Amino acid sequence: MSDDTAPAATGVPGPGDPAPIVRAEGLTKSHHGEGTPVEAVRAVDLTVQPGEFVAVTGPSGAGKSTLLHLIGGLQRPDSGRLWLDGQRVDTFSEARWAVLRRRSIGIVFQFFNLVSDLTVADNVELPALLAGASPKAARDSRGDLLAELGLEGRERSMPGELSGGEQQRVALARALVNHPALLLADEPAGSLDSKGTREVLRLLSRFHQRGQTILLVTHDARMASAADRVISFFDGRTADDAALGGGHRSPGRGVSGVLELKE
Repeated sequence: MSDDTAPAATGVPGPGDPAPIVRAEGLTKSHHGEGTPVEAVRAVDLTVQPGEFVAVTGPSGAGKSTLLHLIGGLQRPDSGRLWLDGQRVDTFSEARWAVLRRRSIGIVFQFFNLVSDLTVADNVELPALLAGASPKAARDSRGDLLAELGLEGRERSMPGELSGGEQQRVALARALVNHPALLLADEPAGSLDSKGTREVLRLLSRFHQRGQTILLVTHDARMASAADRVISFFDGRTADDAALGGGHRSPGRGVSGVLELKE
């Protein structure tokens, strides 16, 4: 068996079935500061199927964002293996990761990460142009997304002229402009008020209903409650993996009562 092919395992589709969008085996990552290295992610196994909406929740410092960054190639694991859409990627160079992110992965961050001296239109169009789209195609995709996200008329605005909720909607449009197979969202409502949180939650749910695969990191039970499945993460490990509305995928501490919280 080639190292570049995801192995068969319990819960993994058989021959002829779609490959998981994400498959991780034994992912481990330590952060090295001035003191003793801190193991942020500890031998984590994870599978995300096409079309799933998976939320990873847990306290601050649990390792949630580090796990997301490993899956998006923003950090490298110390050990373990990672496949995206059936292709092994943990050995990729930074250049190959950059190409993969442009084509197949959209990322939304807590603090928006918009380019401050570019207009809303330019922020959204830039990833499409970098991925090889024509200016017309990039402009058309941008127009459709901004209209759907309630941002018509703000194309010429600068990020600093927008509210936090509007900036996050622009960031979401930027992440989706290339129609990525996987959307990674790292605390996308962490800097927003309750209204902004509801807006982001509504938009993520809308795109998920259309088949978008989403992996969300959040400490907010309202955000997590929109997912199909919630992974409870503590001390760099999966403590619980619960399918909402159904049974558990793996034993651990239940989170169902917390996730029933609504706005």
